[in-house]
Amino acid sequence: MTTPLTDILVARIRADGPISMSSYMAECLLHPTHGYYTTRDPFGAAGDFTTAPEISQMFGEMLGLCMAQAWMEQGRPSRFILAELGPGRGTLMADVLRVGRAVPGFVEAARVVFVEASEVLRRAQATRVPDAKWVDSVDQIPADVPLFLLANEFFDALPIRQFQRQKVDWAEVCVGLDADGTLQLTLRPAPGAVPGRHSDTQPGDIVEMCPALPSIVAEVAARVADGGCAIIVDYGDWRSLGDTVQALRAHTPEPILAAPGAADLTAHVDFEAIAQAANGQASAMIPQGVLLERLGITTRAQTLAKGLTGAALDAHIAAHRRLTHPDEMGHLFKAIALGPKGGQFPPGFV
Repeated sequence: MTTPLTDILVARIRADGPISMSSYMAECLLHPTHGYYTTRDPFGAAGDFTTAPEISQMFGEMLGLCMAQAWMEQGRPSRFILAELGPGRGTLMADVLRVGRAVPGFVEAARVVFVEASEVLRRAQATRVPDAKWVDSVDQIPADVPLFLLANEFFDALPIRQFQRQKVDWAEVCVGLDADGTLQLTLRPAPGAVPGRHSDTQPGDIVEMCPALPSIVAEVAARVADGGCAIIVDYGDWRSLGDTVQALRAHTPEPILAAPGAADLTAHVDFEAIAQAANGQASAMIPQGVLLERLGITTRAQTLAKGLTGAALDAHIAAHRRLTHPDEMGHLFKAIALGPKGGQFPPGFV
């Protein structure tokens, strides 16, 4: 499928040569006119994918109570920033605020800030959390009060670079053109690009690196160093190994070069890279299902099930399974927390 962005990319590559995977992903996702996130709301059954908050209110409720407990354990600061990176439609934050009202003073002390680049999604978020404030990047989050931050499926959408192990050194996987002018993957030498990974890789192996991740994590870690916390949930694992870039359109995988700008592009998150960038303030990585069970999702599911019958009950049971079961999101998705220096992590991470 040729898209308007296809012609732009082909012209750019003809003029300047192959581009990195990160450049390709950035154009596909954030091009000001034809980018995926700048032109649509991609969530839900009518979109291209569904995230945990859209599957069940229980996900946001568990994280909301976790945040509220962390707030109480840190002395109930009278003012704090409750921020979310890449908040989708605002569903997660709406659930957090709803359940947070059960904790006296929590919602009243919170100032909600969304880090969101898409104007389309900002409009959707405003319908669910009308009192939110929006900023374009983490370093624009106000720094005058403690920060309590959520990031669910944010880092997987950041552009990554890919490097393939050769016999002696490394080559970068780039997007170029074949003889007919069609987009194709190609390699260019990248000596020394991935230091320290010869011992656990073989020729042909792919290692992915996210250029933006370290600075974002370091900024968040610095902001919670003296108070606050951050919870990061995403799909991925400890230490990148393998080609994980994928395209999804209408809930169906497709080749990553097939429809630039018309499909979602993501890659698995390297949780080791998050921990390394966190200045010693990161918890251990745990599976999403384990975290949700520790936070009490099964008890909550049983309570909600009491008022349900028939198809509604079946859907509720399926949602609980999808969020927690190791064969579904429970193991593929991982969680990690950042906390104050020398302080404790939020509930579920200790």
